[in-house]
Amino acid sequence: MERALQGRLLLSGEAAGPVLKLAAPISFWGGVDPETGKISDPRHPNHGMCIEGSVLVVPLTVGSSSSSAVMLELLRNGKTPAALLLGNTDAILLLGVIVARELGYPTVPVVQLTSTQLAAVPDGVEVRITSDGRVVWPG
Repeated sequence: MERALQGRLLLSGEAAGPVLKLAAPISFWGGVDPETGKISDPRHPNHGMCIEGSVLVVPLTVGSSSSSAVMLELLRNGKTPAALLLGNTDAILLLGVIVARELGYPTVPVVQLTSTQLAAVPDGVEVRITSDGRVVWPG
């Protein structure tokens, strides 16, 4: 038996990986090291954790116009999450993925979920993202 949530597909793709839920909002600029994929903000509760390969659950972002550049660098360096599950549409962050796609870098699917849906996704569990924006896991 599987559990599934239907999200709003913001950027298409398929992916799978373990869920990494961020415990607090984050700014990718100054909050994530694009060379290592680690959360570099020493004040962030997930400091030191690596986002590479995860299905990263980001309930809220802290806006910065430089977040798109950090996302682009993460994609160029192969240090991105396998997918992004967002609680709100962050156009700046999405721009980094769109520019990466235009430059020919591998990109990641981005799905928006409601706060209730995000809370239902279990941390650490392997999930897969389908091409239609569903988030699926065993359960």
